Amino acid sequence: MTVRTRVPLLDLEAQYRPIRDEVLAAVVRVCDSQRFIQGPEVEALERELADALGVAEAVGVSSGTDALLVAMMALGVGAGDEVITSTYSFFATAGCIARLGAVPRLVDIDPETYNLEPAAVRAALSPRTKAIVPVHLYGLCADMDPLLAIAGEASVPIIEDACQAIGATYKGRKAGSMGTAGCFSFFPSKNLGAFGDGGLVTTQDAALAREVRRLRNHGSETKYYHQQIGGNFRLDALQAAVLRVKLPHLSSWTAMRRENAARYRRLFGDALADAPIGLPIEPDGRFHIYNQFVVRVPRRDRVRAFLTDHGIGTEVYYPVPFHLQECFAPLGYRRSDLPAAEAASESSLAIPIYGELTAAQQDIVVQTLADALGARE
Repeated sequence: MTVRTRVPLLDLEAQYRPIRDEVLAAVVRVCDSQRFIQGPEVEALERELADALGVAEAVGVSSGTDALLVAMMALGVGAGDEVITSTYSFFATAGCIARLGAVPRLVDIDPETYNLEPAAVRAALSPRTKAIVPVHLYGLCADMDPLLAIAGEASVPIIEDACQAIGATYKGRKAGSMGTAGCFSFFPSKNLGAFGDGGLVTTQDAALAREVRRLRNHGSETKYYHQQIGGNFRLDALQAAVLRVKLPHLSSWTAMRRENAARYRRLFGDALADAPIGLPIEPDGRFHIYNQFVVRVPRRDRVRAFLTDHGIGTEVYYPVPFHLQECFAPLGYRRSDLPAAEAASESSLAIPIYGELTAAQQDIVVQTLADALGARE
């Protein structure tokens, strides 16, 4: 077997090299200050992100998971409540609901966008519904207008899981600015990634932001005086400093990902026009930031093994929907209950889309995928 050229799923080193000096200077600045917890770097990042995301308030926290958790805590999610969300996402979306003693009401997805199906959300409403958590999966906003209408009629808040969607827009509104709260992740693989874990909660509500700030610091505004029980959800100053270096580059990095997505569409049209393969869609009025470029292929696991053998990095997001996870068996869901998500879990495959990916590398990815689809069992 001959491997043309290895193409990784993600190449963080390629992103780092051009900004290395800026990043190291920022790290030295924090080290020289010896201000590692909260402080001016975090406060400056919060102001810069609030402006970039079109929100009144942005609160830095320790991870995307903790952003979801503390937002739910601030909105009073607790034992006996139900929170409606997608069955198809990263585990934290549902895991945070369960950690607070609430019940995840898992609903199916739109098979083309992978995002919450509004009609399914409406059907899942009950008197116990405490919040709705749409996920802007893979960098594409959920269909927010009907979801906001449903939430408004039910008088429940929307918490946007925008962990994969920083910079994405829906009819001109930015992800994380439309609901009661928005949650972001700065995990290194995200479009805006830290050098470790980090996250953000956004809101237009100053009182809610104050609550999140208190909860992220063990429920305390004044040292050693605790109004409530919170947690240690603080963002490290070192991570804030790195993110401040990266933030001005985000729009150009997003443009590079979008250019690569457009090139993929041309290449797939040329090489695989008649192949049974599904490409990501970008509905009118939505701006996709392509945290992932996910295709749908038949015999997914065999195709993935072929790509791996030929040096192409891939990932399966996500192989088991929440309603089929062992830990959620007590919820009583069965296979075939949420068929669109189950079909996605069996056929979806993420291929390289990072901004520094070259045209030549994309040619190799598409040709290898064509070879995989044409290979015999």
